[in-house]
Amino acid sequence: MDHTYQQTLAWHETLEIHELVAFQSIGLMKLKMGLQHIQDPALKNIYLQTIKELEMNLNELLQFYPYAPHPGPSSEYRISDSFYAGDLLAFAKTAVRNYGIAITEVATPALRNVLKKQMNLAVTSHERIFSYMYQNGHYPSYDLAALLQHDMTLAKKALSM
Repeated sequence: MDHTYQQTLAWHETLEIHELVAFQSIGLMKLKMGLQHIQDPALKNIYLQTIKELEMNLNELLQFYPYAPHPGPSSEYRISDSFYAGDLLAFAKTAVRNYGIAITEVATPALRNVLKKQMNLAVTSHERIFSYMYQNGHYPSYDLAALLQHDMTLAKKALSM
């Protein structure tokens, strides 16, 4: 890490790294689990290349975690309800973003109304899964140290599969 500026990461960039590591770790685990089911050699190669790239991304991003503000200990991450809930949370978050982008491209009022309705449903879905994760200790969003430790555990699990 280049120490030209600060000796620690800023809070906002730490949270962006958290989002990237959590999302890519879950994606890497899903790709590795799905690889055994891929029959087409070309698709299998695409999966393998994507897995290699995600592993590289995670290894590079994890190098910044020691510079994040106050990481602390956490429990072992395992593939369980927490994994599936995190996957659903990432899906819901991406859906909200995709609707936000799509709405800016719409010229037809009737389609805009449908997309706004569906985006509101996606926001409600995100709130529902986030609340579940927070209430069950799967997403300690107000405890940055626990959140970052969770990311590191998740990424290491994904890399070791």
